[in-house]
Amino acid sequence: MSRGARRAGAGRGTAAVRLLVTLSLLPGVVEAQVTGVLDDCLCDVDSIDKFNTFKIFPKMKKLQERDYFRYYKVNLKRPCPFWAEDGHCSIKDCHVEPCPESKIPVGIKAGSSNKYLKEANNTKELEDCEQANKLGAINSTLSNQSKEAFIDWARYDDSQDHFCELDDERSPTAQYVDLLLNPERYTGYKGPSAWRVWNSIYEENCFKPRSVYRPLNPLAPSRGEDDGESFYTWLEGLCLEKRVFYKLISGLHASINLHLCANYLLEETWGKPSWGPNIKEFKRRFDPVETKGEGPRRLKNLYFLYLIELRALSKVAPYFERSIVDLYTGNVEDDADTKTLLLDIFQDTKSFPMHFDEKSMFAGDKKGAKSLKEEFRLHFKNISRIMDCVGCDKCRLWGKLQTQGLGTALKILFSEKEIQKLPENSPSKGFQLTRQEIVALLNAFGRCHCI
Repeated sequence: MSRGARRAGAGRGTAAVRLLVTLSLLPGVVEAQVTGVLDDCLCDVDSIDKFNTFKIFPKMKKLQERDYFRYYKVNLKRPCPFWAEDGHCSIKDCHVEPCPESKIPVGIKAGSSNKYLKEANNTKELEDCEQANKLGAINSTLSNQSKEAFIDWARYDDSQDHFCELDDERSPTAQYVDLLLNPERYTGYKGPSAWRVWNSIYEENCFKPRSVYRPLNPLAPSRGEDDGESFYTWLEGLCLEKRVFYKLISGLHASINLHLCANYLLEETWGKPSWGPNIKEFKRRFDPVETKGEGPRRLKNLYFLYLIELRALSKVAPYFERSIVDLYTGNVEDDADTKTLLLDIFQDTKSFPMHFDEKSMFAGDKKGAKSLKEEFRLHFKNISRIMDCVGCDKCRLWGKLQTQGLGTALKILFSEKEIQKLPENSPSKGFQLTRQEIVALLNAFGRCHCI
């Protein structure tokens, strides 16, 4: 973490800033070991720090405060598809406060199509437009030809492209959540229920070789014979794609753990909680001595996650640069400012000189590469379903959002041909993003951009 980034965070009251404060208090030995070139790419930690500090961080903070990106529709009541639930966490800090209907910007709310497509009332395709309006990212004035294409777009089933199990936004149990009022932080949710979720993710979905017996979950209650950093020699025997998969999940886990350490429930006096950095908890999870050298690897995997999502933003820029795409909330002036800010961020992502090369993945013989890519996609989709097994609502909210954000990034990286073929003035049937995916993508990047 660069010192400039720490100074950039001074005085700001968000969870991201508390994360920066936490990192600024770390022993020098941790910082000294999280350096150098990342595995499986040509990028180094210092270059990412400088780029993030001076170009990305300030703008991303502003973007996340915009109405379009602060309201996220999510279903926190979907049943766990893999095991009988242990029951939801009864700790009050696990609770997610849904957004009242009156607070949701008119252009974001699902409902009458004229809130999204002002000309759509003149068509007989109202039902299809009603489904399509939930995407919330389409210009409010469309030609007849564009409207017809838009309806086709809404009907298009791209489940084969999805790396995540998406929530049905039409479900009566789906609700809007104000992400700024429900920050990611440590709620007290832990124990067998939390361990079971991460154990299922690591042991059943991260391509763990049968010859490896020690649990991959860094916080597993029993790790058997623990030889620290040297344990990870098993990764060297995996193909690039499986190494990437593991590092992304490890990076995602590191991101979640960092935010929990940065925004920790320290004490509660007279019913008023006190939140702040917990250095002891951070050291337990990341200190090179306490983790036998594994902690810095986990933090490096967070940098790798940052690189992947940064690359996805640079690749998806043409989708948003089209005049047909608006980030529509109903406030024309604010919407224009939001799009200008987003495009500015995209321009910055394009300028990064050491992007991860996704073309190095799935580059073998076509049949084998296709099979491996599908296995990769299904494993990640499975992880997105496991997020419905998290017992704490607030943990589930941020787990689902960050998993969906990373899944959207992967969808973008492997849809290059479809993105290149996007029409300028009409929706595309070949590649599309729902508003849910857009919000998840930028907010997920916002969780790891403050590394």
